[in-house]
Amino acid sequence: MSDATIVVVEDDRNIADLVELYLRQEGFRVVQAASGEQGIEAVRNQRPRMVILDVGLPGGMDGLEVCRRLRAGTDVPILMLTARDGEIDRVLGLELGADDYVTKPFAPRELIARVKAILRRTDGSPRDAEADVLLAGDVEVDLKRREARRGGEVVPLATREFDLLRFLTENLGLALTRQQLLDGVWGAGWYGDERTVDVHVRQLRKKLGDGLPLATVWGVGYRLG
Repeated sequence: MSDATIVVVEDDRNIADLVELYLRQEGFRVVQAASGEQGIEAVRNQRPRMVILDVGLPGGMDGLEVCRRLRAGTDVPILMLTARDGEIDRVLGLELGADDYVTKPFAPRELIARVKAILRRTDGSPRDAEADVLLAGDVEVDLKRREARRGGEVVPLATREFDLLRFLTENLGLALTRQQLLDGVWGAGWYGDERTVDVHVRQLRKKLGDGLPLATVWGVGYRLG
């Protein structure tokens, strides 16, 4: 993880410098961008391991539009920075493919913890070859390649969407509560609204369609298979 590049797209220089300071202390290389256009260009040129993206960017391209454009061409993990009252922005960001969010004002250590948690998930861990591909209905979940395939075609998923699909597939047939899903996918130390799970489930259903047997268990949560 050391020396991995993170692009920070934030127009408030004080916040951007603070984020860079803490990231550099953890061994990351940081590239700052003060606008959406600069952020997209930095991602294109730097090929970072992660993007930290402010929702409230100035000009004609806010953070949500940047997220949408990035997701159209890359699966780089995206951590969004949102205002305290920006629930709509958080939901939209997650639907557009952001992996997580941190609400301003935030503690720098919380931000670093979120960054590390996302990178641990996306870096993956070694597994036995026979367990590399799991099946969920008509969907193949390739753990090694971090791909979901339907009919042999790869279906692009955001990092957190894939992590949720993997966790559900590894617990095929079990009814899981939203809290169990949060603990298993976001981590036991994560705190936030349980509706985050609903947003990601909705995205999985939208992208994978009827081939994914993902059922709502009323009063409990969700079950795959």
